[in-house]
Amino acid sequence: MNVALVQFKEAGKKYYFSYDQLNIDQNQLVVVETTRGIEIGKVYMLKEIEQSELTSELKPIIRIAEEADIKEDDYNQTLEHNVVETTKKLAIKNELEIKVLGAEYTLDRKRLLIYFESESRVDFRGLVKDLSEVYHTRIELRQIGPRDAAKMIGGIGPCGLILCCTTFIGEFDTVSIKMAKNQNLALNPQKISGVCGKLLCCIKYEDDTYTELKDKLPDYHDIVETEKGQALVIDVNILGQKIKVKHREEDLIEWLTLDQFKRIKS
Repeated sequence: MNVALVQFKEAGKKYYFSYDQLNIDQNQLVVVETTRGIEIGKVYMLKEIEQSELTSELKPIIRIAEEADIKEDDYNQTLEHNVVETTKKLAIKNELEIKVLGAEYTLDRKRLLIYFESESRVDFRGLVKDLSEVYHTRIELRQIGPRDAAKMIGGIGPCGLILCCTTFIGEFDTVSIKMAKNQNLALNPQKISGVCGKLLCCIKYEDDTYTELKDKLPDYHDIVETEKGQALVIDVNILGQKIKVKHREEDLIEWLTLDQFKRIKS
């Protein structure tokens, strides 16, 4: 079976669709039916898979996007700013403490999705009713977390570069304090948190490298054998693949590389 991996936003999630009856190329715009409605996406990758590999039935690509589809999608995007501003005003009218972040129409404008952030659960039934009276279509308000909010808004990370989530991270992985400890990072929330207030995503995709490098090194307070006798490990440089030791027999502290010591016990 021929399948296409389709992406709807830059750095967004990717979904599989079948396309047996169409001649499709990579990076081509296509029209598909998703759980939200009719949408335009870009073909990210093409591949062949066996029917037995599927865990659920794939929806087919409806057609290659025509010029009229692209114009309609562009027009929908011009409407979204006004939707956000109107939603903000109606949220104040309904006394809702929410931060409206963005809006999206499906291609046929049969559904309007509005994204918002809030510190607590929100009863937005009154807001939906008011919005329906204005836009005369199916309204869906979706509360998103701080990471998705940062991805939608964008910004500059503490490294000085554009946020990874807006440039290439399609789906968020779990990031834990254990990973930060594994990399000997200072557990200062201001230094290991991104603009979303959550742990930096880069801690996750650097963790495997640190784990591999740490396997070659002893831990703090381990005893190692050196040319000068046994020594106590008092510091570890993971990236430099070095350890700082304090010798037992002499009042000497020095850095050693991997070939200058032998691990013996903890």
